[in-house]
Amino acid sequence: YGFINTCLKSLVVEKYGEETWEKLRLQAGVQDSFLTFEVYKDEITMQLVDKACKVLGVPADIVLREFGKYFFEFCKRSGYDHMLRTLGGNLYEFIENLDALHSYLSLSYQAKKKSRGFGFVCFFPQEMNAPSFRVEKNEDGSMHLHYYSDRRGLCHIVPGIIGAAALDFFNIEISMKIVNQTEEEERTGKKEHIVFLVTQNPLFPCKERNEFSSSSQCLVDSEKQIENQLNKEDLEKAKNANGDRGNSVCPVKKSHWKTLRGIITLGKGKLLRGFDPVYPKSLWIDTKTFCNGLPFHMVFDKELKVKQAGVSIQKIVPGLQTMGICLDQYFRIVHPEVPFTISSIQKFINSQFVFQTRREMMPESWKERPMLELRGQMMWMEPLQCMLYLCSPLLRTLQELEERQMHIADIAPHDVTRDLILLNQQRLAEMELSSQLERKKEELRILSKHLEEEKKKTEALLYAMLPQHVANQLKEGKRVEAGEFKECTILFSDVVTFTNICAQCEPIQIVLMLNSMYLRFDRLTTVHDVYKVETIGDAYMVVGGVPVPVPTHAERVANFALGMIMAAKGVQNPVSGSPIQIRVGIHTGPVLAGVVGEKMPRYCLFGDTVNIASRMESHGVPSKIHLSSSAYQCLKYKNFEIAERGEIEVKGKGKMHTYFLIRNKSATENEIMGRP
Repeated sequence: YGFINTCLKSLVVEKYGEETWEKLRLQAGVQDSFLTFEVYKDEITMQLVDKACKVLGVPADIVLREFGKYFFEFCKRSGYDHMLRTLGGNLYEFIENLDALHSYLSLSYQAKKKSRGFGFVCFFPQEMNAPSFRVEKNEDGSMHLHYYSDRRGLCHIVPGIIGAAALDFFNIEISMKIVNQTEEEERTGKKEHIVFLVTQNPLFPCKERNEFSSSSQCLVDSEKQIENQLNKEDLEKAKNANGDRGNSVCPVKKSHWKTLRGIITLGKGKLLRGFDPVYPKSLWIDTKTFCNGLPFHMVFDKELKVKQAGVSIQKIVPGLQTMGICLDQYFRIVHPEVPFTISSIQKFINSQFVFQTRREMMPESWKERPMLELRGQMMWMEPLQCMLYLCSPLLRTLQELEERQMHIADIAPHDVTRDLILLNQQRLAEMELSSQLERKKEELRILSKHLEEEKKKTEALLYAMLPQHVANQLKEGKRVEAGEFKECTILFSDVVTFTNICAQCEPIQIVLMLNSMYLRFDRLTTVHDVYKVETIGDAYMVVGGVPVPVPTHAERVANFALGMIMAAKGVQNPVSGSPIQIRVGIHTGPVLAGVVGEKMPRYCLFGDTVNIASRMESHGVPSKIHLSSSAYQCLKYKNFEIAERGEIEVKGKGKMHTYFLIRNKSATENEIMGRP
């Protein structure tokens, strides 16, 4: 399910950042987000884990162990905290009931998507094939944890999750190591069987350790006082009773005080944990009442011969009315995936067993219906050498009940399956609503992402037409006031003999030539950080020091002009086939700048400086950069090679002393052109 992939994404983003996740998912070729209740292919998760190992440079076992720890915390944050805490009072009980948790989760998720199951420890969705666990206590206090899964190589997740659960729920640090690894042939193929040796050590919080050490004398005195109050026989009996339970809590040797605290008396001599059940000398229930009160139960011996069955299961499977028939003729074991033998059942005696009726043995009326599944627990009756299977119909929804033509009345009033079906029906509706909301949320997220991309494109286009701060003011509906700039440098350029070229070429050729030239010039504006004011025909206008004043405005424009001369050599004249020639003119002085117009607004420059810069270009020489005296004054000490042109007659201005910019003595051609 998407829940698993979402958890993996959250781990990577939280510990390594968004960029690492983006790199990882692109290499894995998967989408950015996942829907919680959506079923995804196993290959997606496998790919993510594999690429995580490569991108992070971490071995697979460490990645899986870390994921196991994080997955535990992720489940708690996702609302499974109370469910996990109530699995057992100690680590042994917790592990022993993991299969029951898997059964519940499979029940819930399967009702939503009838194709795959879900596991707390084995996180990959499966065809109702969650991992199985079997735990054994050893005399030395350690445990052997048997882990069965049909997906190989994922066993390292188990120590991560179990270790995190032990530390969080039971304040225990554990170490787990693999002592055996085999493959067993099962009904669905080979299943990996891993045996972990689990050893545990107590871990006291800092506060508890301090309290424990500081009050050690008090505890010793309390021990002695309680020992004197308890008679020796009751104390020994209580210790034994508590000791048996202690082995199941965790294989840790308790202090004497811990033992005493666990068996402290309450009232008149009745030990709190020293409980001994009382059994009647004979069973006060007749056979008929038992079979009616437990309508779904079966008793069978070592040869799987049926000795007894509840009335409801007899009604559905009439063959069970013939006592002595073999149970495996009418049922197959769906979970756990073990052979239908007493020895296999005893091995998984603490697991929930799911039986499914065999279609060929069902009455004719059941042939077209879905097969009935039973879920319950096995209890071995040593005196009778028989197995009792206490079960209920495995039904999730009213629809499943109707499909099997069953009714609520067929289930015993005390059986919570009745409530489960009704409650799950409501929960399914809530899950469907949640799923729809999640899909809508995802659609909105994608739409928002696309809108953001389009917004960036729009802003890029707007910022290409207007200065960014001016554009932002216009977007906010503010009026942009004209600004005076005391000193800036303006450049004009045009193509030599452009009129003649236009007269001898097709319009499309002119467009292609200008586009090729302007693309080169536009790139240079970014390289030298100058502002492109406008283009009119073959004329190109640039300014330095506007709209953001900078002291190096003249140097920037000069370097840009040198780059223009070089770039123009790469643009072909469509008439002659030779490179085009341009004239460039530069002048430095004050200007007034502001936005003109509301429809297609333009950021324009006004003042005599603009006119003089234009005159420098029109009175220039092909392939030369013509400087006014004010521009020369700004550049003469800036490491540029400049040649004096002398006095020339400038239209509307009279005689002016001008110069030619030759080169930048401290910059290479690649630096001028912005090449690496």
